[in-house]
Amino acid sequence: MIGIDVGGANLKVVDGAGKVHIHYCPLWQDAPIAELLMPYNTLPDEPVAVVMSGELADCFRNKNEGIGFIVDEVRTAFPKALFYGTDARFHNGPAPQLAAANWLASADFLREKYPDAILLDIGSTTADIIPLPRFDRLLGLTDLKRLQAGYLRYTGMLRTNIATLLSEVVLDGIVTPVSTEYFASSADAHLVLDHISIADYSSDTADKKEKTLEASLRRLARVVCADLEETGTDGALQVARAFWEKQRNVILNQVIKVQNETGAERIIVAGIGSQLFAKELSAIDLTQELGHVADALPAFAVREILARETGVPE
Repeated sequence: MIGIDVGGANLKVVDGAGKVHIHYCPLWQDAPIAELLMPYNTLPDEPVAVVMSGELADCFRNKNEGIGFIVDEVRTAFPKALFYGTDARFHNGPAPQLAAANWLASADFLREKYPDAILLDIGSTTADIIPLPRFDRLLGLTDLKRLQAGYLRYTGMLRTNIATLLSEVVLDGIVTPVSTEYFASSADAHLVLDHISIADYSSDTADKKEKTLEASLRRLARVVCADLEETGTDGALQVARAFWEKQRNVILNQVIKVQNETGAERIIVAGIGSQLFAKELSAIDLTQELGHVADALPAFAVREILARETGVPE
């Protein structure tokens, strides 16, 4: 059984042996989805379960066009693939319900073991905040509805423009506005603060240059229209710390708000930021419970859901 999650920036696969494979695969750059998936087709009749969120990429005119493209690419590699939708059902082909259903697959998989929990899945791009006690009321929610409900925050560990959350920073005691140009990303902040490793920095850099501590510091200095020689390391680190404080508060406050609204008793965390946010929230880190599959939770979850429904061994 194979599970696949086609995101806008990453293609995640949990293969038949349960191993996780994450490919940086930006859809807006003519991503070779079918080519990347072909090597996993070792058993032609092996069941394949798929979720997606990449249909939102702005290379498509609308979500339906994106859904059709993704289905066609996956079907090129796996003609019998089944696609999980926001109706919690599997579909044989393109359908509007396939748009951004990956978070629901995670909820569907986890709700039996953690029926009283809030799931925070903090990945490269977004933070999904999913109240598992309200699973029935989650069915059919679009990303627009999730944004309005407070179940989605568009900020993540790698791809967030620093300026989306940070409007000013204090440097040498002076309140300093920041540039709104895309000079640095959240990956730069988390790298210099030792929240991620260089190996975790899987997305493109803002300047398409190297992924090193010094390069990240230089990008962060540019956020205040400066060179690293002007701000010094301490100034660039202050930009990173100020961004992290904003991001941390946005996510933590929303998780706690949803927890209070739903009466959930526990918080569970998955994704690349699981260790960091589990500590901040005194939550259960699903990486400790599930292993590395927690970094590709929707791909693993949809695989398990299809196995459960068909009776096929994982």
